[in-house]
Amino acid sequence: MEPDLFTAAAEARQEKDPASSPLAVRMRPRTLDEVVGQQHLLKPGSPLRRLVGEGGGGPAGPSSVILWGPPGTGKTTLAYVVSKATNKRFVELSAITAGVKEVRAVIDGARRATGGFGKETVLFLDEIHRFSKAQQDSLLPAVENRWVTLIAATTENPYFSVISPLLSRSLLLTLEPLTDDDIRGLLRRALADERGLGEAVSLPEDSEDHLLRIAGGDARRALTALEAGAGSALAKGEQEITLQTLEESVDRAAVRYDRDGDQHYDVASALIKSIRGSDVDAALHYLARMIEAGEDPRFIARRLMISASEDIGLADPTALPTAVAAAQAVAMIGFPEAALTLSHATIALALAPKSNAATLAIGAAMDDVRKGLAGPVPPHLRDGHYKGAAKLGHAQGYVYPHDVPGGIAHQQYAPDAIDGRQYYKPTRYGAEARYADVVERVRERLRGEQPGAAKDAGAADG
Repeated sequence: MEPDLFTAAAEARQEKDPASSPLAVRMRPRTLDEVVGQQHLLKPGSPLRRLVGEGGGGPAGPSSVILWGPPGTGKTTLAYVVSKATNKRFVELSAITAGVKEVRAVIDGARRATGGFGKETVLFLDEIHRFSKAQQDSLLPAVENRWVTLIAATTENPYFSVISPLLSRSLLLTLEPLTDDDIRGLLRRALADERGLGEAVSLPEDSEDHLLRIAGGDARRALTALEAGAGSALAKGEQEITLQTLEESVDRAAVRYDRDGDQHYDVASALIKSIRGSDVDAALHYLARMIEAGEDPRFIARRLMISASEDIGLADPTALPTAVAAAQAVAMIGFPEAALTLSHATIALALAPKSNAATLAIGAAMDDVRKGLAGPVPPHLRDGHYKGAAKLGHAQGYVYPHDVPGGIAHQQYAPDAIDGRQYYKPTRYGAEARYADVVERVRERLRGEQPGAAKDAGAADG
C-alpha cells in the first residue's frame, strides 16, 4: 500500500469523532482561501493555485516547488489543501523514515498511473533536508520528466540542504513567519468554528495576548496551547480561559507586555542598552524576561549580533564571532537549551570593552556617498584583465603591495573627491588600542611619509 498523507482510516475516524484529532489538525484549512498568512504565495496564477487545478496545465503546467519556512508557518497545511483539492494522485513521504527504495516505488507508481490512466501524481516530501545527496539525486529524473510534481518542505536553508540540480528544477517558495494578526485570526476562528471549540469557551484579551507571545509566529503551537487552556477551563467548569488557567495549562507565567507591543520593543531596547552600558546583571534580567515571554530566540540572537558590531567592534574582535556562534547554536538547538547559549553570549558582550568606532566609520562613509562624494575609481586601480584595458590606461602604474618592503605601497586608493578623508577613528579601549597604532602607521606609509614624521613635525612646530 502506498504511503498516503491522510489515510482513509484516519479520515473516517475524524469524521466519526472529530474531537479525537488535535485542534491543530481539526482546524487545518480545507481550501487555499482559508489559509492564514502567506498571501504572497496565493495570488491568482501562483504555482500553488495551479497545483490545485486553478489556471489549467498543459505545457505551462505547475512546476515542482520547494516550500521553505520556519515550523508552524503552513508547509504541511498547504500540502494538505493540495491533497484535498487536486484531482491528481497524491502521495506523501517523510524524509525521516523514507529512503531511495520508497522514492523509486512512488516514481514507478507515478509512471504507471500516467501511462495507464492518464493520472498525474503529486509527491509531498516532508523535511527534504534530511535526505542525503544520493537520496535527493533519485528524485531528479522524475522531477525533470514531470513523472511527478514534487512539493518538498524544509525548515533549513535549501541553498545549503538541497542539491543544486533539484533546486534548479523547482520553484523555491519562501514562507514567512505568521504575524500576530494572522495568529489572532486563527485563534478566534478556532474558538468559534464547530470544527474547533464551537464557542464552548471564551478567550479574554490578556489570555489572547499571552497565547500570541507563546506562539512566536507558530500556528501549531498557538492552537496546541489554546487547546490545553480550553481543556483546563472546561475541566474546572469555567466558560472562560483566564490568564491564570492558561498559565497553569501551558506552564509558563505571563510577562506583562502591553497590548500595543511597546513592552516588546522596550525590553529588547533595554537589553541592548544594558549590554552597551556593561551592566551584565541588568542585561541578564531583560534576557530572562524576553525568554519567559516566549520571544523568538532567533530575534534575540540577531539583536546580539548587531550589538557586537555596533557597540563593541574591534575593542574585542571575538565579540562578533561569539554572537554569530550563539545565533547558529540557537537555530540548531532551540529552547529550552538555547537560553544557556543566549546567556553565554549576553554575558560575554556585556563584559567586553566597548567601541562604536566601526559604527561611526561606516556612517560617515555612507553620508559622504549620499552627498555625492564619490568620483571615478583611480585609473591604476581599475580592472586591467580584459583586452584593450592597457590602451585606456587601466591598471597602469599600480604598485603591487607585496613587492615593496612592509607590504604597504605609497599610492592613492580613494577617489579624488574623498582622498585624505578619515572615516575610521579607533578608540584606545581594549584590543582597539592596537588598531589605533596600526592605522596611524599605515596612513603615513600610504601618504609616503616615514612613520612618526607627522608627530615629529608637530613637536618641532611647538
